[in-house]
Amino acid sequence: MTSRSTQEDAPAPRRRGRPPRAAAQGGPDSRARILQAARTEFAERGYDKASMRSIARAAGVDAALVHHYFGTKDEVFAAAVELSFEPALVVPQILGGPVEGVGERMARYFISVWENPATRAPLLAVVRSALTHEAAADVLRTFVLGRLLERIAAELDVPDPTFRAEVAASHMVGIAMLRYVVRAEPLASVDPERIVALVAPSIQRYLTEDGPYDRPDPAGGHLGTPPDGPAAPTAP
Repeated sequence: MTSRSTQEDAPAPRRRGRPPRAAAQGGPDSRARILQAARTEFAERGYDKASMRSIARAAGVDAALVHHYFGTKDEVFAAAVELSFEPALVVPQILGGPVEGVGERMARYFISVWENPATRAPLLAVVRSALTHEAAADVLRTFVLGRLLERIAAELDVPDPTFRAEVAASHMVGIAMLRYVVRAEPLASVDPERIVALVAPSIQRYLTEDGPYDRPDPAGGHLGTPPDGPAAPTAP
């Protein structure tokens, strides 16, 4: 027969979906600490080597609390990147001024995110990991394209907003790769305002200006045959 004292000493069964009591003692700022730790872990260790346990250890909480807030490593990775971009705040700011300045506002915002060491950390992890890890590539598509650039292009009411957003993203991500990852000179050391001044007209053109392929075609869309039609075959 099991004694009364033994029954009282036995641990209570853990409720599904809730962190253990030790993990729940992180306090109201524990989620913010986890995100800050995730930023650092992903930037320093890469997507591959960072783990839920290492993030929890860096944040000073139990790993169960990280799972409680975010579920999986992919989700905490996405949350750390979203914290850098804050699309809900940024999109209205970029679209709030005259349409003629949207390229400059977009370029200045993008460079400012990379120039800030705190927001740069998870972005470095995304860019370095996107070529080899689908989860990182998905984060790049979701936040940089889907929740930021595509939303901005769509609000501008231009043909092929997704295509335009992707072209703008390719330009800015390429600059980020060379300046912050490869650190190619002189791009790595030049004043950020000089980059903004040089890049803004191109971003403006990508997002707002009509090009020769923007007329509708019979198959739908706008990336059809040039206005003058296909080139005639050259005679032998």
